Amino acid sequence: MQHVPLKWLTRLRLALGLYSLYFVAGYGLTTIFELPDIQSALALNVYLAILASVHLLYELSIGLLMFKRSPWTSAAISLAAVSLIAFIAIEMTGNYSSPYWIMLFTLIFLSGMLGSYIAPGFVFILTIGLVFSVTGFFTGDFELIHGLTVVGLGILISVINHFVWRRYYETPEKKDSQLAAMLKNKQLQSETLVRSISDGVIVTDTDGKITLMNPAAATLSAWPIEEATGLDLHSVLSLTQENDAPLEVDLFKQVMANKKPASSYVTLTDRQGSRKYIVSLVISPVLAPKTEELLGVVAVLRDVSRQRREEQQRAEFISTASHEMRTPVAAIEGYLALAMNEKISKIDSKARSHLEKAYASTKHLGKLFQDLLTSAKAEDGRLVSHPVVVEMGSYLEKLVDTLKFGAEKKGLLTDFVIGGTEESGSQVGGKVVRPLYYASVDPDRLREAITNLFDNAVKYTEKGKVSIGLTGDQQVIQIFIQDTGSGIPAEDVPHLFQKFYRVDNSATRTVGGTGLGLFICRKIIELYGGRIWVESTVGKGSTFYINLPRLDTQQAQRLQASQTDNSTQT
Repeated sequence: MQHVPLKWLTRLRLALGLYSLYFVAGYGLTTIFELPDIQSALALNVYLAILASVHLLYELSIGLLMFKRSPWTSAAISLAAVSLIAFIAIEMTGNYSSPYWIMLFTLIFLSGMLGSYIAPGFVFILTIGLVFSVTGFFTGDFELIHGLTVVGLGILISVINHFVWRRYYETPEKKDSQLAAMLKNKQLQSETLVRSISDGVIVTDTDGKITLMNPAAATLSAWPIEEATGLDLHSVLSLTQENDAPLEVDLFKQVMANKKPASSYVTLTDRQGSRKYIVSLVISPVLAPKTEELLGVVAVLRDVSRQRREEQQRAEFISTASHEMRTPVAAIEGYLALAMNEKISKIDSKARSHLEKAYASTKHLGKLFQDLLTSAKAEDGRLVSHPVVVEMGSYLEKLVDTLKFGAEKKGLLTDFVIGGTEESGSQVGGKVVRPLYYASVDPDRLREAITNLFDNAVKYTEKGKVSIGLTGDQQVIQIFIQDTGSGIPAEDVPHLFQKFYRVDNSATRTVGGTGLGLFICRKIIELYGGRIWVESTVGKGSTFYINLPRLDTQQAQRLQASQTDNSTQT
């Protein structure tokens, strides 16, 4: 049975104790000061004093122990005991005219704390009304109006009882109690499992108060579980970005608002401020099974400090090694080019064949070092980018004119298509005017990404054509690179933009590559808030799509003016 929060049950026991103390103290004082008239009028006699004393002793002994184990049962017993005392006091002080009806009606009102809103009033009032009606019938002083008055007042108080106490079940404390009850049941079943989890686990209610915390979370935060339980989460977990800057978004509030999981890498500083951890923070909402009502959130914290340090060390090593090795490789490439120059040296055809193979391998090695350096910078956020306003139609048209020669050497056709969800052009004075697609990008970086996709299309296409297209709507610019090559198996598509991932088939074994090109493309496109993906059918070809945020003409003009002003001031 549901009832009000424990703090209200504690107040109920205190009120019941005061009622019993009234009879004990009243009898004692009227006896000491010899006030028999008051004793008789208020039923302050030895019998009620004994009953009240028994109730007080129960509250201070058995009732106190029972309240810790079963607070509702303990409060119900106390209410029944004091109601009995009130019933006897009413009988001793004139029945329907007794002043203790006020006490009994108060007890009826307080009974709403036990969870049954209207039932207690009906049970008490109908029983008492019946008893007094029967008693009055036999003694000859029964009056219908008295019985109806008692029952009517009892119903009225029960209705008031219902509306007063119901609101306490609708406050966050109700959700807290539901969450606490659910957690208690889970703990009974899986306490050992939760305690043995190596990741930190923290559960909070809808107010952000911690209701459960496992030892791993206590170790990370340096807060004892007993002290942290009940405190606000933000006073226990000191979270910042990895660079120690304040968090831009409160993930806990975000999860509570959206009822959807969220995750991030953050820095956790312990209670003393002496240790910092890089943690993977995953927050999920706790929802009621049927109603989907939010009861709280559960956060899982995994210490990834060591992994992040190792990743940083690897990135620094790759960056340094790639930078240092590019210089001698470039020198070797230059000398090989000189050796193959007929104006500088004379070599036979066999030696030229060997030098050409060495030159191709050296170029491949140089490309590998360049890709390693670029990927390391992309992961560390050190990838240099200088975005400006670019009209993508004319930009791609010029780029295709440069790229098509590589495709033509292989006998492939190349075309450039503008069109899509908008009209491809409009008639003005008998001429077709193309729509203008503006975007804020670094043209050099974007050229690097598109060139990589185009070169891949040429590599893996034996016959047919490679198309570059431009479409868009009011919000998005879409670029696509389409080929008629061998296609990509469906199981490889989800991994295609991962670092060092290459499709393993007969086509890729004969074509060299570093496995970094598509990873770098993804990082470049993400610099500008874009998205890249692929759709492919084995045997029919692949289409790589790039979506970029589109600027309207007014936005582009304002941004161009701002960039011009900045360059002038510089």
